[in-house]
Amino acid sequence: MSYERLDRQLKAFSDRLIEEVGLKEHETGKVATSVAAEVRFLEPGSRAEVQAAGPVPLRDRLDELQAFQAWMDIASSVRSNAAVTRAQVIVQNYVCFVYLNEACFRALRRVSKPGSVTRRCCAYLTDNPVRAFRNAIAHSNWTYAPDFRGLVYWANKGSDPEEALSRFEVSQGDLDFWQALSRGVAYAA
Repeated sequence: MSYERLDRQLKAFSDRLIEEVGLKEHETGKVATSVAAEVRFLEPGSRAEVQAAGPVPLRDRLDELQAFQAWMDIASSVRSNAAVTRAQVIVQNYVCFVYLNEACFRALRRVSKPGSVTRRCCAYLTDNPVRAFRNAIAHSNWTYAPDFRGLVYWANKGSDPEEALSRFEVSQGDLDFWQALSRGVAYAA
C-alpha cells in the first residue's frame, strides 16, 4: 500500500487527527509519509529496539499485516453474510488493537522523538480510550451494540486491575477512525 493512499485515507479524519491526536493541520495530509520518514531516520539503536520488540521477526509481522489486508479486501467484497461480517469485525479489532499494539505501537512510542507525528499517533493508539478498548478485545469483554452501529465493551476506567469493569460504547465512526489510524501507522512504520 502506498504512503499517498494511506495519507488520503487518513486525511478524511483531519478534524479528529487535530482534536484527538494533537496533530497540526498541515500534518494531517501526510501522516503515513511522516511516520515512514520518522521511522526511517531513527537512530540505529532505536530501530533495533523496534525490531526486537518481540520474538517474531519483523518480516513475519509484515507478512501477517499483508495477509490481514488481503482478508479485509476479500471480506469487504462479501455482502449480506453475517458470518463473514462478524469474522471481519473480530479479525480487524484483534489486529488493529491487540496485535499491532504489542508488535509495533508501544515500541515505536518509546523510541520515536518527542512531538513527532509517530509519537503522537502511537500515544493515542496506546492510551485510553483505545487502550481500554484493546483490553476489552483481548479479554473477550465486548459485544455488538443493540442497533449494530458500534460495539459495547467493559474495561477499567483507570489502571487498577482490581477496579470493577465499567460499560462503554464505541460508535462505528470511532472504530473507523481508530482502525484507519492503526493500519496507517503500522503500514507506514
